Amino acid sequence: MSLPLTGIRVLDLSNVLAGPFCGYHLARLGAEVIKIEKPDGGDLARRLGADPKRAERLQGLSFVAVNAGKQSVALDLKSEAGREVFLRFVAKADVVLENFRPKVMERLGLGYDVLSRHNPRLVYCAISGFGQTGPWAKRPAYDQIVQGLSGAMSVTGDAQSAPLRTGFPISDTIAGLTAAFAISSALVDQRQTGRGRFIDVSLLEATVAAMGWVVSNHLNAGVEPEPMGNENFTAAPSGTFRTATGPLNIAANEQKQFQTLCDLVGRPELATDPRFARRETRKANRAALNIALNDALGAKAAEDWERELNAAGVPAGCVLTVPQILTQPQLLERRFVEALPADPDEGKPLRITRPGFRLGEEFPVPTLPPELGADTEGWLAQLGYSAAAIAQLVASGAVAGKKVEQAAGGHHER
Repeated sequence: MSLPLTGIRVLDLSNVLAGPFCGYHLARLGAEVIKIEKPDGGDLARRLGADPKRAERLQGLSFVAVNAGKQSVALDLKSEAGREVFLRFVAKADVVLENFRPKVMERLGLGYDVLSRHNPRLVYCAISGFGQTGPWAKRPAYDQIVQGLSGAMSVTGDAQSAPLRTGFPISDTIAGLTAAFAISSALVDQRQTGRGRFIDVSLLEATVAAMGWVVSNHLNAGVEPEPMGNENFTAAPSGTFRTATGPLNIAANEQKQFQTLCDLVGRPELATDPRFARRETRKANRAALNIALNDALGAKAAEDWERELNAAGVPAGCVLTVPQILTQPQLLERRFVEALPADPDEGKPLRITRPGFRLGEEFPVPTLPPELGADTEGWLAQLGYSAAAIAQLVASGAVAGKKVEQAAGGHHER
């Protein structure tokens, strides 16, 4: 299958999550994504994850999650020789992706102005905590910091538990998707005009933009968003309810759905009760309505209610754990989890998740996440370096790689 980004070459200088998550999506769409990593340890995510032995081998499970299908070149951009190698790369690339603090690349002499002179078609995407400008631009930022600053934590949880972070790095993830969308759009323009551009992605702004509904309520109605736990501020009954066996999410957001829900749980009078008859009165009296519904729903198991409500057109779903959802027929039939080729160090396949979309056909199975520097030697040769020049670059420390070090007689092969 010909993928949309086939023929696109991406130099991915990013670390940990936002940038690598972006690069992962570009790779799955067909781009040739080359991680440019520092020789001493590479991407920090190589040391992260729930399997300490893999982390020791610089193949941590956090790294595995978002780096399949990529290549790795270990390059010291602080050295003059390393920067020269990188500039040769840039001349043959379509995209540069990085998530350093603002101005780091400029201090290395590798900012967008310099790189675009070497390659006017270059799309350069910089992901940072707060963007390239503004009074916070130089502040360090991690996902948790941005979740707090963005207001997301203030509306997560309930009155007792808020502020509360989400159970995964949502700001990094949203920023990565934002960057992938922006890069893909810029590549369309590049193909039409021959021009590149600079893309400035802010974790803070990407997160606040994703909070559009609650932000709009404040900007345009003067309502300050509050944490509502598992309740939906736009409708009632819409949230998490108690059944005989556990929690169940129900979203009866439309009048017909509410009436059907009342009939199914054996409480038809709730639909005509003046406190609940209309959307706005239901929202104002949601506590009393929830008490009545929880009492009625206690008669059956969550799975039974889920089946009956959905069959009647009332959206409902059990509250599952991660292991539970990954074994549901819906994801199994669509092959959402896929096995990579067997890991040579463990003899068993690694498993990863596909992107959250399809292109009409199955995605090709990607290659294993790269060993640090595994592709250095091959790329240096493609960039025009002789065997002697490669050996000299290795000896100087400007580059490193599994094959290069082995060829040069090194003893710290990874």
